[in-house]
Amino acid sequence: MAVPINMQTMSANHLAVEQLAQNRQLTEPQKVGEVARHFEAILLRQFLSEATKPMFSSNEGMNAAQRGVYQDMIVNTLADTISRTGEFGLSQAFRQQLMPRHLTDELKKAEAVETPDEK
Repeated sequence: MAVPINMQTMSANHLAVEQLAQNRQLTEPQKVGEVARHFEAILLRQFLSEATKPMFSSNEGMNAAQRGVYQDMIVNTLADTISRTGEFGLSQAFRQQLMPRHLTDELKKAEAVETPDEK
């Protein structure tokens, strides 16, 4: 049975992306970059969730619910921190794929003006 998405079932990250679309202070390329970063964080959560399972498999005085909450907190913090650094690299690839062509051309022109070739 599908659960309908409403404000009570949305995560904080989902709400951030929803609010991003209506933010008039950001340019379209900035919005695309932020969406790409959020998507990278989602994938990192998936990877890190599996990678941290061995850490939480032993019983160290916590019940299953406590281990699950603690693992979720660690995974979310790690994923958000890694995606904010931009060093993982997936968000740049996603940004290039998500960017509309007319915005890509505008960005290239703007970067050419900002950093003239030194000869």
